Amino acid sequence: MTSFHPPRPLLYSLISLFLLTAFTSGTDAQNIDRLRQNAWSSVEQHSQELIDLSDEIWEYAELALRETQSAAALADYLEGQGFTVERGVADMPTAFVATWGSGSPVIGILGEYDALPGISNTREPRQLPITEGDPGHGCGHNLFGVASVGAAVAAKEVMQRRRLSGTIRFFGCPAEETVVGKTYMAREGVFDGLDVCLDWHPGSTTGVGFASSRALNNFTVEFFGKTAHGAGDPWNGRSALDAVELMNHAVNMLREHVRPSTRIHYVIDNGGGAPNVVPGYASVWYYVRDLERSGVESTYAWVLKCAEAAALATETTHKVTLTTGVHSYLLNRPLTDLLDANLHAVGAPEWTDEEQEFARIIQRELGRPEKGMADGITEMPAEEQPAGGGSTDVAEVSRITPTAKISVACWPIGSPGHAWPVVVCSGTEIGQKGMLTAARVLGASMVELLVSPDVITAAQEEFKGKMGDTIYVSPIPPGQKPPIPPAP
Repeated sequence: MTSFHPPRPLLYSLISLFLLTAFTSGTDAQNIDRLRQNAWSSVEQHSQELIDLSDEIWEYAELALRETQSAAALADYLEGQGFTVERGVADMPTAFVATWGSGSPVIGILGEYDALPGISNTREPRQLPITEGDPGHGCGHNLFGVASVGAAVAAKEVMQRRRLSGTIRFFGCPAEETVVGKTYMAREGVFDGLDVCLDWHPGSTTGVGFASSRALNNFTVEFFGKTAHGAGDPWNGRSALDAVELMNHAVNMLREHVRPSTRIHYVIDNGGGAPNVVPGYASVWYYVRDLERSGVESTYAWVLKCAEAAALATETTHKVTLTTGVHSYLLNRPLTDLLDANLHAVGAPEWTDEEQEFARIIQRELGRPEKGMADGITEMPAEEQPAGGGSTDVAEVSRITPTAKISVACWPIGSPGHAWPVVVCSGTEIGQKGMLTAARVLGASMVELLVSPDVITAAQEEFKGKMGDTIYVSPIPPGQKPPIPPAP
């Protein structure tokens, strides 16, 4: 069991107290501090349950939209804590919403729980052979969902104890790794009605970032030709693979003419079955990214012209399926400042000598500098930072309601994402310490929001100022069903 150590750095407490006082109207800082302590105590009381739950989901390690046991474990736990649970939302069996309370404000929190293919679960601090068909939690989502559950339960218990009004909504979000879950939930209005929403993710450092993400279209192009003998009568065939390769060649020439912010990636996910058979079917899977939706849409339209031209040149037909699409993440400074203040009040995870050595063993195995686990909290940037290369479906939530996020160290410095070091630490005390830290920060932040209308007002005013007259429209075509995989 991981023990909770109250924060010691006086400077962090003073910074937190100042920020909380500045943002809070009608609620004195001492009362806020008492509420935070109540939230921390709740997380501590449930800490072993949360650790057991994260271990259970780590063992399940279920892929996107197949997280049947993982989603049920989280939903059942919340139901047992008095939440009302709606399962199977937005036509996804593993998506759910758990609600407690009534009235305003309505505070949302996101939880994820899908694993990754090609990464076997292991708790050994070294790379072991991958077991075929054995997924692993290479992004720490077993920690992600459980920490958010712990925060929601902590907020609920403080509300009961202090008789606070408001509504807590936990969103069980499947398929983040395929950028699917929240996009379909957003299109179906699942996140409508929130005043604000909170989010977190495990990482190699602890802090509150202030950088957006890239908009994305995730789509597949299928080509349909005619099968024939590759040597006996190839003239009777029309190669779908030729069409795929011709499209890819055209797109690669297109790269010279797109803006520096554009990213295009593809894999041929079906190229035929045998060399001596002209493939009658082939498909290619594409991602197109840019800083904003407008950039994605213009490049996407051009890529589709490449597909059309390839079909014409090879006398095949083609079909385009836009599986999912997301916007860039809309940052919100007032809400981010609140999370930063509560993170400093809680403090970063404190690592034992044994945990630091465990981290250094991993780094030696990776051939990275042996810096161990990150200590302390990284300083939040004063200004918005350039977007990284990745995309996230949390961006869709951020375009519907004010949204903010934190990161907490759960694996060693320099660990590659979606890789075995993350799997290892997500199933050990290192990841669990980070998870409980996140639960304390998010739980305290949710409680503070319940009694701090000025923070919510400031967050909503900035949100409206950035969105202007724009109304959220999902990039996914209306009526399109989520891509639920067939049963194995």
